[in-house]
Amino acid sequence: MKILMLTPYVPYPPSSGGQIRTFNLLKYLSKSHQVHLVCLYKSDQEKNYQKNLQSLCKKIYFCRRSSRPFTISNVFKAIFSTSPFLVVRNYSKEARDLLKTLLAKENFDIIHAETFYVMPHLPETTIPIFLLEQTIEYRVYQHFVNSLPFFVRWLFSLDINKLKNTEIHFWKKATKVGTVSEEDARIISSHLPAIMPVIVPNGAGEDLFVKKLLEKDFSQPIALFVGNFSWLQNIEAAWYLIEKIYPIAKKTTNFKFIIAGQNLSHKLTQKSEEKLLILNINSNNQKLIKKLYDQATVFIAPIFGPGGTRLKILGAMATGLPIISTKIGVNGLEVKADQEVLLAETPEEFVSQMMKIIIDKDLYQKVRINAHNLVKKKYSWPLIADRLEGVYYNIKYENWRRRE
Repeated sequence: MKILMLTPYVPYPPSSGGQIRTFNLLKYLSKSHQVHLVCLYKSDQEKNYQKNLQSLCKKIYFCRRSSRPFTISNVFKAIFSTSPFLVVRNYSKEARDLLKTLLAKENFDIIHAETFYVMPHLPETTIPIFLLEQTIEYRVYQHFVNSLPFFVRWLFSLDINKLKNTEIHFWKKATKVGTVSEEDARIISSHLPAIMPVIVPNGAGEDLFVKKLLEKDFSQPIALFVGNFSWLQNIEAAWYLIEKIYPIAKKTTNFKFIIAGQNLSHKLTQKSEEKLLILNINSNNQKLIKKLYDQATVFIAPIFGPGGTRLKILGAMATGLPIISTKIGVNGLEVKADQEVLLAETPEEFVSQMMKIIIDKDLYQKVRINAHNLVKKKYSWPLIADRLEGVYYNIKYENWRRRE
């Protein structure tokens, strides 16, 4: 098939959730299909990654978008237009013009849009469109607006309403909508019952899979949290860990904590101390991330924001690292409490579960083995790419039937 894929980011290096997803899908789709990639970029440096993507794509088109989200121009456009800020900040006139030209001269079997906010770049077309929602964006932003003081909440709520309406609008425009979890699919169907989304889940990075589970040092246990700190939910989780969980654990356990990831130094003012390491990681330093997973004893994810599935948790499962998370944090993954994951909702529960799993060695082994087996069975990229390929063929077949 000849596929036109649109992404709001350059899918290299595979470090953030979206980049990991797209890079691995391209890796397997390119074996049987011809993929033309249109991706948005913020800085000229990102164009250097073309060489890393060239073997995976028939053609690659880089289109510039705003390098900084909160420019005066973007803010005014969002305030005085019907478009929400998320769409405005990711809009590229270059992409709009390119796609108009490209669709006029090329014949594609399907258009794959990763996230609804690349959809405004598409002109009217008869080519079927598969829209994959990595999360339900309006719910993510609503979660954070609800935490703001009441006297400013109303201002942001106006943009949330525009975001919700725009997201639903593009679900209607797509030929088929996909999500990464059953929960997100149910939310879409609750708004538009006629839409029955397909599930194309996230997976674990292949570089994180271990063939044999590593031995762990329980005498000096390490609790790890890794994330991209451009993402609001990861910032919230890190602060919860620092301000709520760490003070209790520091007094009652011998755990050391590591919080690591991209853009961390810009988002966290907390400094490292004896039992707390704050580590900013370059986006292409995958070896260090793998080393941190290997060194850690447990993966702790105090995530309270809704939407999507967390690639960081799938990564921990692939490395054989037991996970302690909230129910929301593992929502969308086929895990059960005390089988593939331990659940906690309060700081005290997180500390209690951390101690429980390093004391009970049988539980430790059971949870990590079950999680590792599950991620191999259901969340590996070859299986996910096969599922996506089946979605493409179904869309193409249905489109052919409608034309007959």
